[in-house]
Amino acid sequence: MDLSIVIPLYNEDESLPELCDWIVRVVTANNFSYEIIMVDDGSTDDSWCIIEKLSAGNPNIKGIKFQRNYGKSAALNEGFKAAQGSVVITMDADMQDSPDEIPELYRMITEDKLDMVSGWKKVRYDNKLTKNFPSKIFNAMARSISGIKLHDFNCGLKAYRKKVVKSIEIYGEMHRNIPVLAKWSGFRKIGEKVVEHRPRKYGVTKFGWDRFINGFLDLATLTFVGRFSKRPMHFFGLYGTFFFIIGFFSSLYLIIAKIVDANYGITNKPLFYIALVVMIIGMQLFLTGFIAELVVRNAADRNNYLIEKKAGLN
Repeated sequence: MDLSIVIPLYNEDESLPELCDWIVRVVTANNFSYEIIMVDDGSTDDSWCIIEKLSAGNPNIKGIKFQRNYGKSAALNEGFKAAQGSVVITMDADMQDSPDEIPELYRMITEDKLDMVSGWKKVRYDNKLTKNFPSKIFNAMARSISGIKLHDFNCGLKAYRKKVVKSIEIYGEMHRNIPVLAKWSGFRKIGEKVVEHRPRKYGVTKFGWDRFINGFLDLATLTFVGRFSKRPMHFFGLYGTFFFIIGFFSSLYLIIAKIVDANYGITNKPLFYIALVVMIIGMQLFLTGFIAELVVRNAADRNNYLIEKKAGLN
């Protein structure tokens, strides 16, 4: 199968028939073998009824329904598990992503040999204050922290090689950081394509301001886990030792000052309390790293690694 198109959705009953018709026209015109996987994230409207009707009329349209709302990351994760196409494309269900982008995204994966292509909504129709400006800040932070030079990490329109989506796990609200997940899984051929951003035709946005705060926190977590999940002592031990040394030498300075001048009041100096606090913080960080190492070394999956190929082995 050439294509799997994964569409997470929540209360988008108005747009689904038109979106599916558009996708079918595009893939049929390009002679793609395809499947459309719509993941209903616990919708309270008629979305699932419409998915069932669409699936009954076209066997290439498939659906997954959650019992309750789990979030976009969970919907994408389940869609990726079910996807069978050699190229997997994700898009939102609100008609703001254009299915006309599908052929070029497919070509960039298959002919340009990219692992992943992320859409860039260069011209946006969202509210500049509530969506565009915070999005620019988040994308700038994501580029700086991850080292991935993308303009729009959170664009819902993306394309992947099948192996990418089968190698990553999306949870929490990590859908904003899928390029980072792909990079930490060893997929570094990440491209970008300017895509059309269309005005919302149906419904209202399901996301608020908190998505940017959560996105940044998830990015920080992902960066830490990606670098130090198998060697936490390298992080906690380093900073613990650093703080302990600062506190130790500060205390040593106060002791020497007391020896030189018997009237020197150690406990009257702010440095005395700062040194104690810094030493305690250093010891706590070091012990945290030590305990984390014990946990990692006893984890069942401590030696699970992503292997791309083997030669001469059964």
